[in-house]
Amino acid sequence: MMAQATAAKQTGEISTEETVSGLIEKAREAMALFESHDQARIDEAVTAIAWSLYRPESAKALAELAVETTGLGNVPSKIIKNQRKTFGTLRDLMRVRSTGIIEELPEKGLVKYAKPVGVVAAVTPSTNPSATPVNKAMMALKGGNAVIIAPSPMAWTATNATIEAMRAELAKVGAPRDLVQILPQPVTREATTALIGAADLSVVTGSQNNVRRAYSSGKPAIGVGAGNAPVIIDASADLDDAAQMICASKIFDNATSCSSENSLIILDEVYDEAIAALIRAGGYMASEDEGRRIVDLLWRDGNLNRHIIAKDASVLAQAFGLAGDAGSAKFFMVEETGIGAGHPLSGEKLSLVLTLYRAKDFADAKRIGSEILDHLGKGHSIGIHTANMDHARELAKDIDVVRVLVNQAHTFGNGGGFNNGLPFTLTMGCGTWQGNSITDNLNYTCFLNITHLVTTIPEDKPAEEDLFGGHWEKYGK
Repeated sequence: MMAQATAAKQTGEISTEETVSGLIEKAREAMALFESHDQARIDEAVTAIAWSLYRPESAKALAELAVETTGLGNVPSKIIKNQRKTFGTLRDLMRVRSTGIIEELPEKGLVKYAKPVGVVAAVTPSTNPSATPVNKAMMALKGGNAVIIAPSPMAWTATNATIEAMRAELAKVGAPRDLVQILPQPVTREATTALIGAADLSVVTGSQNNVRRAYSSGKPAIGVGAGNAPVIIDASADLDDAAQMICASKIFDNATSCSSENSLIILDEVYDEAIAALIRAGGYMASEDEGRRIVDLLWRDGNLNRHIIAKDASVLAQAFGLAGDAGSAKFFMVEETGIGAGHPLSGEKLSLVLTLYRAKDFADAKRIGSEILDHLGKGHSIGIHTANMDHARELAKDIDVVRVLVNQAHTFGNGGGFNNGLPFTLTMGCGTWQGNSITDNLNYTCFLNITHLVTTIPEDKPAEEDLFGGHWEKYGK
């Protein structure tokens, strides 16, 4: 990096190191000016950021720019995402304290004070160039922090417009604009790595290469894992209700969400009826030959074909060479029996292609779901459509995931919903199962340092007999 800085000085250019250093300095100056000890001022700034995207004309314009810039997803879904995620996150944030005393436990003699973590580097993906930066900025500022966004290079134009909108709204409420900044173009791997290394905390969504770089930076980092959600339909499910939810979830933003259903595992007892319900909901069942064509086009040299992913169903039907009912389909179903590297359909597809597995019974469905997650997506999530809560509880007990969704549209519920208790987010931790530091939805608590004021309480020291009695009785002293 020093050699790069020297070379830049000789040519009159600003080095990556100098660029990042300048952003960090401005962020710290903004934090010093920001009244981070004042909850009302914090909440005013957070609300301003939310309004910058939630405002109907902004949600629409930025959705259009996102699709135009990246070619991923569709405008109606991105408008919904821009507003729904922002509204839900604002709801969560307005209900909590995040500065000064946030909790008192007199019985333990503890008082907890929240303080900022500092300057946050937020790496954001091409799939959500507006919603994710705003979501992370809201959480970061809730803790009194400043945030610098490192966007996907292909999404820079859309993300920059989002950042400018946030900065303008901050200025309106008298908060420093530099609480929210963006890496300038060109966004290179070196620049993103330098920002991660210079910030006090990095929060990385998207590329797993960026996640690994963040965790190896020597600085505190929160990275999240890949999604590849399998969803079980058991024999007790309301099949039409399940099919409608699966369709709505799968087609949302052309399946760009990490929580989009990638595989359905259907019990043999209701397999044919479930397929019929999915077809009624808008699915197209590919033949064996059509399935091979879909695989051959969706993957090129072992990688997802960027010219196909996240495209409209009509585009896919034509690209896959599907005729007849496929032209009016909303999504496409392909049957599979294998799992692993030799079976690409068992992985994440980022497209309106849904893999189908037939399970002999619920135990077999559990096995299939677990093997899919072991292949890709471990720790992320699994869903089930059922009237048998014992099956749902069994999944929660036996499957290594952070989230088990029951009778929900997976895309809408996994990142928080108005009808479940998960925090609203666009960034979902997968626990140590996928090498992540959080086993929760990213939320405002991830952006706080906590000071514990500790005072004495009446002594809480049990007798030896209370602690060792059972052991002595069973094994002797």
